[in-house]
Amino acid sequence: MNFLPEEIENYSQQYTTAEDNVLEELNRETYARILMPQMLSGHLQGQFLRMISKLIRPQNILEIGTFTGYSAICLSAGLQDNGTLYTIDTNEELKETTEKYLSKAGIANRVKFLIGKAVEIIPLLNVVFDLVYIDADKQNYSRYYDMVFDKVNSGGLILADNVLWSGKVVRNEPDEETQALIAFNNKIKSDPRIEHILLPLRDGVMMIRKK
Repeated sequence: MNFLPEEIENYSQQYTTAEDNVLEELNRETYARILMPQMLSGHLQGQFLRMISKLIRPQNILEIGTFTGYSAICLSAGLQDNGTLYTIDTNEELKETTEKYLSKAGIANRVKFLIGKAVEIIPLLNVVFDLVYIDADKQNYSRYYDMVFDKVNSGGLILADNVLWSGKVVRNEPDEETQALIAFNNKIKSDPRIEHILLPLRDGVMMIRKK
């Protein structure tokens, strides 16, 4: 699935730091073997996540929605030496693939990979985060935001993926997932505790900074 015109996406990728070998292999395997491979963050968005992580040098990161681990590998790039990435997913069938690539990327010992429902796991995490990435079931975006907000340091970032939802957020008669994303975007827009920007990167990334 292309969220940008193909020639613009190809041009952008040509002028973006290339995928390393592990990410390139993971990208290929995901598209060859895994159902709904478009859920993979991919080259452009992955490099964006790497850059953000390297800029803020997080001690702890929370990712809600692991899939095959591409974004986890990218997010881990800026972790402090003793930092940890906590990543949550409900799909146990992808665990073997994900763990294989976390190991290949050399970060398995810095990642806590948690299988289960995020709404049940997040309250059990007695951790303060510098960076949170939300990329899971859309109906729960607002709930995830509320659950993690007090666990984020002042000055920390929350990133939420798919907030444009293939442009459905500006079309008439939105379905339930689209309505949930519209509600989330409105929630962010009206929250005085933060500053934020909606980036039309891939399928839309909401970048939120806690004041």
